[in-house]
Amino acid sequence: MSDLPKHVEIHEEGPREGFQIEPGPIPTANKIKLIEALSETGLHHIQACSFVNPRLVPGWADAEAVVEGFTAKPGIHYTGLYFNGNGLDRAQKFQDKLTLTGSISLTASEGFTKKNLNRTHAENLEAMKRQAALHLSRGIPVNRIGVMAAFGCNYQGDIAPSQVIATLEDGMRIAEETGAEITCFSLADTMGWAAPHRMERVIGEVRSRWPGMTISLHLHDTRGLAVANAYVALKMGVNQFDSTVGGLGGCPFAGQPKAAGNICTEELVLLCEEMGVDTGVNLDALIEVGRMAEDIVGHQLPSELIHAGSLDAFRRKVTH
Repeated sequence: MSDLPKHVEIHEEGPREGFQIEPGPIPTANKIKLIEALSETGLHHIQACSFVNPRLVPGWADAEAVVEGFTAKPGIHYTGLYFNGNGLDRAQKFQDKLTLTGSISLTASEGFTKKNLNRTHAENLEAMKRQAALHLSRGIPVNRIGVMAAFGCNYQGDIAPSQVIATLEDGMRIAEETGAEITCFSLADTMGWAAPHRMERVIGEVRSRWPGMTISLHLHDTRGLAVANAYVALKMGVNQFDSTVGGLGGCPFAGQPKAAGNICTEELVLLCEEMGVDTGVNLDALIEVGRMAEDIVGHQLPSELIHAGSLDAFRRKVTH
């Protein structure tokens, strides 16, 4: 039995994810070029930059220059990542160009919370409560709870589905206390521990607890299982995914500097197309942007389609 969706919404995070982890430096003009090229592929959600401490993430020291520099295309939601009030202040200066929404960002692993944010889980809950209240006080909606390390953690090992449920319950309590209206849960395989059976269990248990909630997935291809995990999720009706063109990125605090990053956008689009699921994305155009991304970073990216091409490209040759 399959709950395959008719349409999948893809949130492209290649610019932000990729340029935060590349040793670089990547010229500002090249970041702008990639964002504008992605805007021509049919994508409707592009995470363009990261407003974080440039001492911690020097690859995004030019966030303001990038946002000022790219030409926004109508109908596309451009976003920026930030973790605190200072980042929000920086992002708000571009609210005519960026779509601002809040998120209650938690981690199912206390070990990763300490490593990534230098906080305990309890301290992070308090920080997220303040963050949600700050967004709402400025008229910015908070409608998402994100859970990192939802399928396993390099610092804590296997994560039980019950721990994911408990973390989401913590987030829902914050939402209730602050008046946030949650419409989406984002489950992140931050360090690539997910496998199809884990995917089924975690999604199944979250669905059982909150049947009407939208589930979004943030998958990493650290151990080569991202497409298999996406396949299982699609069959379960998940219709929202984060991905990165060419497989750009990774987590600078996950302890795997040479590992593959996120699921490749073009591989996710190919999977959807072959299963008859609409994405609205021009795959051949996207592959060309992946090749551009590879040229920009100056080394081979994980995507197989950059080098192999789409199936439709070969189908067209066969039929002519």
